[in-house]
Amino acid sequence: MTMSQTEGQLVVLSGPSGVGKSTLLRRLLTDFSELIPSISATTRPPRTGEKPGVDYHFLSPEEFETAQKAARFIECCQVYGREYWYGTLEDEVTPRLTHGKWVILEIDVEGTLSILERYPQAVTIFVEPSDPAHLEERLRGRGTETPEAIKRRLEVAHRELRQSGHYRHRVVNDSVEEALANIKTILTAAGFSNDSTETASAQ
Repeated sequence: MTMSQTEGQLVVLSGPSGVGKSTLLRRLLTDFSELIPSISATTRPPRTGEKPGVDYHFLSPEEFETAQKAARFIECCQVYGREYWYGTLEDEVTPRLTHGKWVILEIDVEGTLSILERYPQAVTIFVEPSDPAHLEERLRGRGTETPEAIKRRLEVAHRELRQSGHYRHRVVNDSVEEALANIKTILTAAGFSNDSTETASAQ
């Protein structure tokens, strides 16, 4: 599927665990109000403070499977080799693109490859550290993961770093402000404007 001149644009933000992509996304959404986040669906239970329909669409395994069979996902997979599934619902993306909106997804490399099959013109951005050793420092610094979970995440992270060549853009995040500025430059160059009228005319 390609996007016509009257449609919006899909933006994909990826990066290994611990690289700070969630922080960058929050800052980006604060500064760029016309950028719409796609809320992912997952079978994992909510964490403390998470709200259904705000942080994730929390589905039971049965509900997720039903959505899969009904082809409601544009991408989905099991993340980190665990039992939980994550996916992007088509209802979160297609209607907004059709109305000229810019939609941003925070998904992993596997999901991005699926997205590119359907949306080859998507603006794909891979966030990476200048030194992979920083990832382990950040993950351990969170204090929320077991040693086994950290080991598993790092294995996935190193695999994702090797696949970063699939992305149009790569941004090093050693400084949130610098990385944020680089992402804003990428989006502006791709035609994004933070004014809805200007954005529509720029497509």
